[in-house]
Amino acid sequence: MSKSRWLGTFLLISQLAFGQIQSLPIYKPVAVQTDWLIAPITQKAAVYQANYAKDLVLSNGLLVRRFRISPNLATVDYQNRTTNEQFVRSIRPEARLVLNGKTHQVGGLYGQKEHAYLREEWLDNFTANTADFQFKTFSVAPLKPAVDWQRRTWASNLTLPTGQELSLLFISDSPELKGIEVTVHYALYDGIPTLCKWLTIQNKRSDGVHIDQVVNEVLATPEEESAVVGSPDQMKKPQRIYVENNFAFNNAMRYELSDQATHWKTDSLYTSQVNYNYETPCVLEVYPGRGVGIDLEAGQTYTSIRTHELLLDSYDRERNGLARRRFYRTVAPWTTQNPIFMHLVSTDPATVRSVIDQCADTGYEMVILSFGSGLNMEDTTQANIQKFKSLVDYAHSKGILLGGYSLFSSRRIDDATDVIDPKTGLPDTGAFFGHAPCLASRWGINYLNGLKKFITETGFDILEHDGPYPGDVCASTSHPGHKGLHDSQWVQMEMQKGFYRFLNQKGVYINAPDWYFMDGTNKIALGYREVNFSLSREQQKLLNRQNIFDGTWEKTPAMGWGFVPLTKYQGGGPEAVLEPLHEHLSDYTQLMMQYYGAGVQACYRGPRLYDTDATKQAVKQVIDWYKKYRMILNADIIHLRRPDGRDWDGIMHVDPTQKEKGLLMLYNPLKMKITRTVKLPLYYTGLRDKAMIRQGDGKPRMYALNRQYDVELTVELEPESYGWWVIE
Repeated sequence: MSKSRWLGTFLLISQLAFGQIQSLPIYKPVAVQTDWLIAPITQKAAVYQANYAKDLVLSNGLLVRRFRISPNLATVDYQNRTTNEQFVRSIRPEARLVLNGKTHQVGGLYGQKEHAYLREEWLDNFTANTADFQFKTFSVAPLKPAVDWQRRTWASNLTLPTGQELSLLFISDSPELKGIEVTVHYALYDGIPTLCKWLTIQNKRSDGVHIDQVVNEVLATPEEESAVVGSPDQMKKPQRIYVENNFAFNNAMRYELSDQATHWKTDSLYTSQVNYNYETPCVLEVYPGRGVGIDLEAGQTYTSIRTHELLLDSYDRERNGLARRRFYRTVAPWTTQNPIFMHLVSTDPATVRSVIDQCADTGYEMVILSFGSGLNMEDTTQANIQKFKSLVDYAHSKGILLGGYSLFSSRRIDDATDVIDPKTGLPDTGAFFGHAPCLASRWGINYLNGLKKFITETGFDILEHDGPYPGDVCASTSHPGHKGLHDSQWVQMEMQKGFYRFLNQKGVYINAPDWYFMDGTNKIALGYREVNFSLSREQQKLLNRQNIFDGTWEKTPAMGWGFVPLTKYQGGGPEAVLEPLHEHLSDYTQLMMQYYGAGVQACYRGPRLYDTDATKQAVKQVIDWYKKYRMILNADIIHLRRPDGRDWDGIMHVDPTQKEKGLLMLYNPLKMKITRTVKLPLYYTGLRDKAMIRQGDGKPRMYALNRQYDVELTVELEPESYGWWVIE
């Protein structure tokens, strides 16, 4: 493109953008006065102008991201307003695309010589690259949630997130790119220091374009540590920006180990860094590691990974965990759904109806037809659908929800269906679980369609989906859903996420042991070793408390499930199970109190909830207690002391918005009575001067908070027992 032609195009784009930006309010920074984890932030997300209409500003009072719009658009300022910490040290493009084998930058400014920091007075001298996608215009609209959430169960948060979405349109006059429009989207949420970034590519050409790769975030941040020697793997990655995207899988039950798209890269432009070999990990890039690999046909639109960025203000594990949990509660409120469910090991209609009656009698809300129950959702014959529809109708007549289990992965179908190992060209053991079907095979397509049909026509309320798509690549060229190895992962991932969004938007609750929360799943395993449930009940009680303690640092209580084997599971003898229930009522009650006291649902797997009237009353008493304190028991957990079998252990729920500001659960694993003085950190209860604390339903006593917002509570616990206290 000639210089004069480019200049004319730039002036046209600038006039349009400047006309828009001048209508925006002028950005005026306001100091944050409150702790967003304690009190609501009154300032809402909005888009502003700054620097005499040269800049667009996205801010909600807790964070600000600012863009210089000329001569091309780029992020020039990204701050945590609580700490004033800056996350931009060097300007980079807004995104990077690889189309038809060629790399293209989206936006960006050039001319920065020192990349350790960025000074405001440099910005006016930066230039654009005519080969890049150029900024044309923008639009602002109320935030639209990624999932149109519908629900049929109890939830602690009933509202979808609010905020503003800023959409930035980029085009290119290059003949090979003309007709390809790239829109970079920023969604800024109200009340939390979090934004979401993704991009869409619209093909307005008459021919197709091959998308090899899409990098939807490029951010050159300050380094976390300075080391003269050391490889990127040895050095710390930036800790005060938490990144979560919706391209995560591998059954780790933790996001950090499931994330497949967040990459911290080195920066060769940063020649003043301390590291001798320029290997400091200080550039954030988000992209699927195996690429996209799809063809975008004429008239089609591609949507990238959605990247959430949460700006943290501390290195404290508990505070950062609370920030993560608030993030999930706000951005994905379906993760706060937490129905009370039982895992039934039978599909015999009489047994199912009997257990539904037991649930109605004791206050349970849902029955899940468990693995090994005989449920087969892949059977979509009218006889099978009618059988389970009649059971759903009966459950609904009793106010109970009904659903069940289906296995996708970790199973072998046949050579034509299973994923093909690219190394061997065979359906051998190259999958995550050894053998596994390809979701984009004819069988896989029929599997998803069959489950949709079964769930829709029976009215099932829950899907427990075991072995969701775990990231397997497939080298087959005969599967109808994908073309080959290059697109197999992206296509299968999109199919799995689309299926979960379909269910969520129909009000179906989803248990899935993999990290698909951002696309509509409700619950994942808390994190446990299954064979441990063949150990003795005494061991299980303490191990379960360890699982709860460890599994709730980043997850809310509602996001994880535990396990209680009413009957034999994964081996073990009579000492491992609870049946006959009335003979082990003390252990049954404590296991329920441990889980419900943490706000965590467990899979009570067996043929019934109670076997005698005394057992029934014990179950009902626990459920009544749980429902009485349900909001505070589903609130976030402060971790007091990890179970070790040597002394007391405990957790404390906190919620400054509730009547009950806290609820304390303490356990004594020892075979002797103990008296202990426990320090309770009450800062996150919102209480500042005094607290009223009562044990159980007893009389409350007033305690004065010290200047660290702590109180000291002296407690007595009987041998091998537990206790609970309410804080108001």
